[in-house]
Amino acid sequence: MTRSALLAATILMSSTGSSPASAQEPPRIVASIAPVQALVAGVTDGVAEPTLLMDPTISPHDYTLRPSEGRMLQQADVVFWIGPGMEQVLDDALTTLAADAVVVELAEVPGVVLLPRRTGAAYERHVHGHDDHGHDDHGHDDHGHDDHAHDDHAHDDHGHDDHGHDDHAHGDHGHDDHAHDHDGADMHLWLEPANAIAWTRAVAETLAEIDPSHADLYRANADARIAEIDAVVAEVAETVAPVHDRPFLVFHDAYQYFERRFGLAGVGSITLNPEVPPSPRRIYEVAARLEEAGAVCVFAEPQFDRAVVDVVIEGTDTAVGILDPLGSAMAENGDLTYPALLRQLAGDLVDCLS
Repeated sequence: MTRSALLAATILMSSTGSSPASAQEPPRIVASIAPVQALVAGVTDGVAEPTLLMDPTISPHDYTLRPSEGRMLQQADVVFWIGPGMEQVLDDALTTLAADAVVVELAEVPGVVLLPRRTGAAYERHVHGHDDHGHDDHGHDDHGHDDHAHDDHAHDDHGHDDHGHDDHAHGDHGHDDHAHDHDGADMHLWLEPANAIAWTRAVAETLAEIDPSHADLYRANADARIAEIDAVVAEVAETVAPVHDRPFLVFHDAYQYFERRFGLAGVGSITLNPEVPPSPRRIYEVAARLEEAGAVCVFAEPQFDRAVVDVVIEGTDTAVGILDPLGSAMAENGDLTYPALLRQLAGDLVDCLS
């Protein structure tokens, strides 16, 4: 069996539901958050436009579904989401509202890189960048992340070795059986380009299986999008190189994968849970970290009030920038692509750190 065929089989066995009634019509596709929609749209170009489920101006960490968004799930043939560690609201909603859809949890895709969630106000920077990942062949088991590879995260307990996957039947487990596997993982997975590549392949193979009349186009689009990701990784590495050693803090720890990939000097975050205001002790610790690390910039996010950022930098000459891990402005305008998201993050970092 080829690698692509194996990938398709694995994804579909861990998904559920049935294919659309008519193979002549493209499936109705729903993507949970804006970066996922951008990746899926790159694969479905010329066939269908995936629907974005969650408002990109609102954090997915503590989202409440509107009735109209519930109807999107009820009408979907295919749903792509990251997993309960990110879009927690969907854990039950997919079971109750999308019981007849094919549901693909992208955190479960073979080859996905998972990093442990960081804790505390301070953390060490990553000192290795793109060259350490060995992405030329995109064989993600071989790209230098073996310690964090998806297969190492307790998957023996839920059937991945024998691909039985009965425990993953969407109607049976309501995601509870495997949600614990990622409890300690950082779920901002889309900011690792290797994961974007793995997801692009998985989306193409999943859609090719349920919509074979467009299979060739899905796969051709995926190949083109992967080439674009390769190109933008090299471009972003060059963009951020002049500021790679300049320390910075962020509002919440969403950027570990991006920092790791490009060797950036992130040194801490204001909050661990962006939905809970940081305690006075936490603010004190962050302010101390700011001074200790000599941070050049603190980054707020458009999904959250920046007032706490202003408190942290009070009495300092530290600059304030904006980072948007969801690409919300581009998503609202309908022009978000994955390369554009990486370029925007790189540009915003450089603007504040220069």
